[in-house]
Amino acid sequence: MMDGSNGMMEGMGGMMWGMGILWLLVIVVLVLAAVALGKYIFGGRR
Repeated sequence: MMDGSNGMMEGMGGMMWGMGILWLLVIVVLVLAAVALGKYIFGGRR
């Protein structure tokens, strides 16, 4: 029983970490895309 409950906790924690990392990657990609787009628009037409 102890191992089972501990496994559940680790599983939930892993899912939370996975979601957090996923959202962090999504935010980083969006920021990089925005910066690249901004440089392309403001700096590429000189």
